[in-house]
Amino acid sequence: MSEELPPSDADEHEAIDEVRATDADAWATACAEDLAEEKARRRAQYGTPPGSAAEELRKLVDAVADKLSTLQSPLLGAVAGPAAQQVVKQVVEQAKAAVEPVIERNPDVFDHLAAAGGELLAAYRSAVQAQEQRWTTRETGGHDLDERPDRGDEPGPGERIDLD
Repeated sequence: MSEELPPSDADEHEAIDEVRATDADAWATACAEDLAEEKARRRAQYGTPPGSAAEELRKLVDAVADKLSTLQSPLLGAVAGPAAQQVVKQVVEQAKAAVEPVIERNPDVFDHLAAAGGELLAAYRSAVQAQEQRWTTRETGGHDLDERPDRGDEPGPGERIDLD
């Protein structure tokens, strides 16, 4: 006579763990698919996003190098033109050779510099807007311009202006 044993608790826990692992994988997969779709939609709508600051610097150096190497120099004339172009190409290649290792060794530095530049620009913009606000406001210190005591009632053609 064979006795059937009831299923052990270990088998149930393994099945639950397997379902949870499958659910976690499904969730991660769904998130990755949604992210990929969103990136594709944004690429189609806005074009390719800019790369890192290091990549953008490389593109800038390449663009400047291409532009400099194609320029014709009207000041040097037809005789010195080819020789001058050769010198320009050589200088451009030397500059690219000097910049490229720096970019490769320190790509994060350029990202930090770009972020710092953005912060400086925001600070400058804030300061300019605050100053413009003071210049354009019609009330100074709670007084209207016509009611100020230093309006310039003394003889003369102009009005005294406080420059802070």
